Amino acid sequence: MSDTVTRGIRIIVQPRFVAEQSDPDRSQYLFAYHITIRNEGEQTVQLLSRHWVITDGEGHVEDVRGPGVVGYQPVLAPGEEFQYTSGCPLTTPVGTMHGEFNMVVPDTRETFDARISPFRLAVPTALN
Repeated sequence: MSDTVTRGIRIIVQPRFVAEQSDPDRSQYLFAYHITIRNEGEQTVQLLSRHWVITDGEGHVEDVRGPGVVGYQPVLAPGEEFQYTSGCPLTTPVGTMHGEFNMVVPDTRETFDARISPFRLAVPTALN
């Protein structure tokens, strides 16, 4: 799990292994992660884009960037939250993810990155 606050924007990540869509014999492991983005600040913000750094168990790094999240660029007034679930395939039973969401304050057009702290993707039996 990951729980990080940047300028009043709390990002909580809850990852899980999706065994029914994985095939360890073929080195295919699917992980889902549930994200909660909560505006605990005093200004309305909009999520513009995402940036993920995905590292597998062998140290291979993939940099993923794109607009919004799951097709949305949510606007969050103070006290509001947005939740979504997405997935990440790996070829190893263990890996990590971290990144940031680029946010804008519509009133001032000021942008900032809301940090997503590193979290572990792991097959439950892979770690002691």
